[in-house]
Amino acid sequence: MMDNRTDRDPVTGTETTGHNWDGIQELNTPLPRWWLWTFYLTIVWGIGYCIAYPAWPLIDRATAGFLGYSTRAEVEAQIAEVDARNADVAARLASADLATLERGDPAYHYGVAGGAAVFLAHCSQCHGAGAAGALGYPNLLDDDWLWGGTLDAIAATVRHGIRNDTDDDARWSEMPAYGEFLEAEQIAAATEFVLQLSGQAHDSQLAASGATIFAEECASCHMESGTGDRETGAPDLTDAIWLYGGDREAITESITSSRFGVMPAWGPRLDEVEIKAVTLYVHQLGGGE
Repeated sequence: MMDNRTDRDPVTGTETTGHNWDGIQELNTPLPRWWLWTFYLTIVWGIGYCIAYPAWPLIDRATAGFLGYSTRAEVEAQIAEVDARNADVAARLASADLATLERGDPAYHYGVAGGAAVFLAHCSQCHGAGAAGALGYPNLLDDDWLWGGTLDAIAATVRHGIRNDTDDDARWSEMPAYGEFLEAEQIAAATEFVLQLSGQAHDSQLAASGATIFAEECASCHMESGTGDRETGAPDLTDAIWLYGGDREAITESITSSRFGVMPAWGPRLDEVEIKAVTLYVHQLGGGE
C-alpha cells in the first residue's frame, strides 16, 4: 500500500515525504547545512576550473582556459631544460669516434643511459625489453652477429636498417626459396647436412648427399665450412644459435621458403646523438665485439 499524503512523524516530529509502505513512512530529513554549502562550493569550483584551465574537448583541441596553462608545454619546458644542461656532453657524443671513446668519458655514460631509453622506445618491440630477441628477431646479448657486432657495424645497422626499401644503404641479402627449384628429396638431404654441421642428430646417409647440394647451392654465402659470412649477412650454421629455429622442421622451412626479416632504417627518425647512444647501449649489453 502506498499513501502520498504528507504528514509528520509522531516520534521525531519530522515531516515525511508522503510515502507509506505498509505503515513504514519515509522521513524528509533535510541535509546538513555544511554539506549543502560544500556541494554548492564544488559546483562553483568546477565552473571556475573550466574557465581557468583547459577543460572542454573540441574537434581538434580543447578549450585553452583563461590562464593558458598546458601540461604539454610544461613537459616540453622541462625537457628543454634538461637538454640545455646536457648540451655539452651531447655535442661531444655526436662528434665522438665511438671506437675510441673511453668508458670513463662522461659522453660514454651519457650515451649508455640515453641509449637505454631509445632502445625501450624504438627497439624493444621486436628485440624485447631485455634485448634477448624472439623467433625471427635477433638476440643482442650473445656474440653471434649476422652483420657484425663492432660499434661501427652496430651503428650502420641502426642507421640504415636491414632489407628495407627506404634506405639505399640498408644491409641487404636474400636467400633463395629453394622449394621453387629443388626436389623435396634434395631439400631433405640438405637439411640433414645442416643438422650435421650444427652437431645435431641426423641421417648420415642423407647428409652425405646433402653435402654436395650444400656445396653447389649454399656455400657461396654460408661458406664451405658453414660458418657464414658477415659481409652478406649469411648466418653461421655450425653453432646452436638460430634466428628462426634449428630443428629439422625449422631448417626445412628455411631452405624451402627462405627467410626475409626486415629492420627499418632509424637514420631518418633518430638524430646522431640517439643513434650513437643506442649503439653504445646495445654494444655494452654483453654481445658487442
